[in-house]
Amino acid sequence: MAAQCVTKVELTVSCENLLDKDVGSKSDPLCVLLMCSHDSQWYEVGRTEKVQNCLSPKFAQKFVIDYYFEIVQKLKFGIYDIDNKTVDLSDDDFLGELECTLGQVVSSKKLTRPLALKNKKPAGKGAITISAEEIKDNRVANFEVEARKLDNKDFFGKSDPYLEFHKQTESGWQLAHRTEVVNNNLNPTWKPFRIPLQSLCGGDMDKSIKVECYDYDDDGSHDLIGSFETTMKRLQDASQTSPAEFECINSKKKQKKKGYKNSGVVSVKLCQVVKEYTFLDYIMGGCQINFTVAIDFTGSNGDPRSPDSLHYISPQGVNEYLSAIWSVGNVIQDYDSDKMFPAFGFGAQIPPTWQVSHEFPLNFNPSSPFCAGVEGVVEAYRVCLPQVKLYGPTNFSPIINHVACFAKQAIQQTTASQYYVLLIITDGVITDMDATRDAIVNASRLPMSIIIVGVGAADFSAMEFLDGDDGRLRSRSGEAAMRDIVQFVPFRQFQNAPSQALAQSVLAELPQQVTSFFSFHKLKPPRDPSSS
Repeated sequence: MAAQCVTKVELTVSCENLLDKDVGSKSDPLCVLLMCSHDSQWYEVGRTEKVQNCLSPKFAQKFVIDYYFEIVQKLKFGIYDIDNKTVDLSDDDFLGELECTLGQVVSSKKLTRPLALKNKKPAGKGAITISAEEIKDNRVANFEVEARKLDNKDFFGKSDPYLEFHKQTESGWQLAHRTEVVNNNLNPTWKPFRIPLQSLCGGDMDKSIKVECYDYDDDGSHDLIGSFETTMKRLQDASQTSPAEFECINSKKKQKKKGYKNSGVVSVKLCQVVKEYTFLDYIMGGCQINFTVAIDFTGSNGDPRSPDSLHYISPQGVNEYLSAIWSVGNVIQDYDSDKMFPAFGFGAQIPPTWQVSHEFPLNFNPSSPFCAGVEGVVEAYRVCLPQVKLYGPTNFSPIINHVACFAKQAIQQTTASQYYVLLIITDGVITDMDATRDAIVNASRLPMSIIIVGVGAADFSAMEFLDGDDGRLRSRSGEAAMRDIVQFVPFRQFQNAPSQALAQSVLAELPQQVTSFFSFHKLKPPRDPSSS
């Protein structure tokens, strides 16, 4: 019996008195959350944003995790001073960590503890506070906001304004959202943004919300321009023709200055509340996940008859390609109703003409490349392997474009009915990098995700680059991917782990990729998930 998810919990993190690791300025902290799997391995759940030049940061980015009442869920919050653009935290200064359980956080609602270094000694006077709240409301508010005639706080140039939205709690105001900074502008328009109602007002439309407008300073000493309080009820009066307008008041300035009117006006042009569907809402509401497998048959894998080849099938009937197909396919096939998977190979010479092909069906049947279930894919691979000659080059773009054609047809859909997942299993030496970048940027607009599992011991830095976690992937023409749709996982990291660990890591980003695509396009599940 699988553990029953009791509820989703939102965690808000702030710190006090962090160690200062930067010479000439202050640390630039970020918080990473790790959870402990049932086999005692720590894995990353997510990260907050980086807060520039600040030793007592309040992080706007929250963590949402499933709370299982019956399982001890160990958490580790790590604080790092970020000094570069790499995703890897091992080259950033460590400022301290806290290990606790989710149960401890949930039961105390607000947990404050000292941060410890790796040797368990105190991290100076550093402390961390974690607030937990059950998510009972899955609506979000979409905002469009601008301001005019803001006070100028800068000696040279104009103010660089940003907004902070705060939720009222029993223990004071809690940061719910921080907008981007608009540089050098007293009449800014911020990019559209969304705030979950749970984070903003706990779903209570009459609860006070505090909005503060600041002038951003690189050194972390941001100046308050002004603030106001309002409610969701009032904000929802906003429309393009008659925005909801609020005077920004700076109380210090008001006390000092006779005839003080305000420090500018914030104008809310749109505040629209919409229901936010979860991944399970889409699945239970009838969305189909269409799963395609592509296998690397290039010469760099080695002769399949030789035991040191990645395609060599051991006497026990396994190799890394088969293990990857099994562990990922077993999870995905539950979400695919017909369980018929197109399966392709690339980079081999195929009979009868021995031309190199970059998208040949494993069953050699172009009009019906489908295999029945994961077992069918495995069987087709075993039958195909001795019939082809491993060759090259390693081109990813043809198979990505092939699946993108189907995803493009699905973009005409009026509901969230189809989503495509391409699993590429490869030894990692990629030849058509530029064409692949173009193909991924094109696919980022479509209902499609790409999972790359790297087998063997090659240098996978090119794959890490395609997985755009450390910034947007760009095409040759400089066009940025609309969203990050590639998840790369090196198989060797999981060789000794239980089989579900690989699938968990590979599929970790998929639910969010599915929901973000459909919510961006305002597509609802085909049928109401609550009635199914």
